[in-house]
Amino acid sequence: MDRRTLSHIDEELDSSEVAALCFLCRDVVNRKRLEGVKDAKGLFVRLEERGLLENCAFLSQLLHTIRREDLLSLLETDSRRLEETDANPILSDYSVMLYQIYEDMTKENLDKMKFLLSGSLGRRQIETCNTALDVFAEMEKNGQLSINRLDKLHTALLQLDQQLASTVHRYMQGLTEHRDTSVTPHVSMDHQRVSIPSQPEQAALAIPETQPSAAGQNVYADSEPHSKLISVPDQAGSACAPQGDYYDMIHNPHGLCVVINNEEFTGTELKNRAGTQQDEDALRSVFTQLGFVVTVKKNLTAEAMRHELKTLGLRDFSNDDALVVCVLSHGEKGCVFGTDEQGVSLRELTQPFTSERARTLARKPKLFFIQACQGSGYQRGSVPCPPRQEEEDRESRLEEDAGRVYGETVPSDADFLLGMATVPECKSFRNTSTGSIYIQQLCTQLMRSAHSSEMDDILTILTRVNREVSKGNYLNYKQMPEPKYTLTKKLVLKCLGADRDRVQP
Repeated sequence: MDRRTLSHIDEELDSSEVAALCFLCRDVVNRKRLEGVKDAKGLFVRLEERGLLENCAFLSQLLHTIRREDLLSLLETDSRRLEETDANPILSDYSVMLYQIYEDMTKENLDKMKFLLSGSLGRRQIETCNTALDVFAEMEKNGQLSINRLDKLHTALLQLDQQLASTVHRYMQGLTEHRDTSVTPHVSMDHQRVSIPSQPEQAALAIPETQPSAAGQNVYADSEPHSKLISVPDQAGSACAPQGDYYDMIHNPHGLCVVINNEEFTGTELKNRAGTQQDEDALRSVFTQLGFVVTVKKNLTAEAMRHELKTLGLRDFSNDDALVVCVLSHGEKGCVFGTDEQGVSLRELTQPFTSERARTLARKPKLFFIQACQGSGYQRGSVPCPPRQEEEDRESRLEEDAGRVYGETVPSDADFLLGMATVPECKSFRNTSTGSIYIQQLCTQLMRSAHSSEMDDILTILTRVNREVSKGNYLNYKQMPEPKYTLTKKLVLKCLGADRDRVQP
C-alpha cells in the first residue's frame, strides 16, 4: 500500500484511536508485537509484516469499525465487503463486539465495572486499566473472558447498563444459532456476508441451509441392494435408468467421509481460519445424512496429513461404495498447508487411493473437496463470456493419467472427482461467522438434490455450486470454483433413513 496514504492516515488518528486499532488487531498480530506500538505508523509496520496491507480491505474494515469513514476515501476499496480469503484475515465478531461496548461505555459505567471486577481481577491490575479495552484485555489474561466465555462480562454489564448487556447477549445468541442443527432458510450468496462491524449481532443471520433436520426424510431406492435398476420415486411414479450408467450405491453405510479441518496454525505466516468450524459442522451433517460414516481430523501438520491418508489408503474398501475426503485449510497453487505451514500437494492427497494402490476402491468414486486458496490473485467480474468459452474452460481442466496400471483393467486415476473452491492462481473466500462460500454452497446443493425426486448426479450439483458462487461479490471480487474429474459413471447421492449416529470424533 502507498506509504503516503498510510502516513496521511497516521496523521489523522489520535492515540486513543491507535489503541483501539491495536486492540482490534490482536487476532491477527501477535499481542507482544503490539505492546510497543505508539502510533499508527508502528501498527502499519506490524500489519505489513503479516502481509495484511497487500490490499486495502483489512485497513478499510479497521477504519470503518472505529468510525473513521472520513479516511475511507483514501482507500480504493469497498469497505462493506467483509468476507475473508484463506490468506487474508478479517476482524472477528468477538473483537468488534467488545469494541462496540467500549465505544458505548460512559466514564461512570467504566468506574463501576472496574469496581465490580476488582475482586476477581485484583485491585492492582484493575487500577492500571484506563479504558474498557484495558479491562477486557486483563479479563482475557485471567481466563475470565474469551470468544466462548462471556458470562462474567455479561453479568457485570447487567448491573451497569441493559443496553451494553444486550450487545453481549445478542453475540451469545449468535454463537448458539451457529451450533443449531435446525433448518435455516436459504440465503443467496449475495447476502452471505459478515455484518457491518457496527452491528456484529446480525452476523449470525446469514447462515445457508446446510444442516437440515431429520424430519421429513425419505428413503430412496439407492439405499437398498439392487441388481439391474437404480430408481428414485417421484410424484409421477418412478424414474429408472440402466445400472451401467450409474455407480452402485448399495451398502449402508456407503463408506467413509474424512474431513481434515486445519483451523489453528502454529507458524507466523498463516492466521487461524475463523469460520471453518461451521464448514466442519455442515459437512458432518450432510454426509451423515447421505449415508457416510464421518470422521474428522483436526489441526494436522503436513506430515500428519500424509500419514492419515496413506493409512486410510490401506483400508479394505470391499464393503464401501465410495470415499469422500474434505480438506479445509490454507493453500496455494497445487497444494494445501498443514498447521505447520508446510505444503501437501494435491497429488499427494489422491495418490494413496488410485486403483493400483487401493485395489478395493477400483471402479468406485473417490470424491475430494478442497477449501483452500490456490494462489494470491483475485478474480474480477467481466462481461459474459463468448458462447464457446465453456468448451475452452473444459479443455483447460483436462489432466493426463499418470502412473502404471500393473495389470489393472481400469486406469490408475479413473473415478476421481476433485472439487476445488477456486480456480488456480486465485483466492477463495471464507465468512468468519457462517463458513466458507464454497463449502456452504456445496452442502446446500447436496441436500437440495438429496431430497429431490430428480436423478441429479454430482456433476450437475457442482455446476449449480459454480453458478451460485459465481453470482456473489466478495471483497469486491469474484470466486469461481472448479471441479476436475475422471468419473466414468454418474454418481447420485440420496439421503438414507438409517441411524444418524455414525459420526466419529
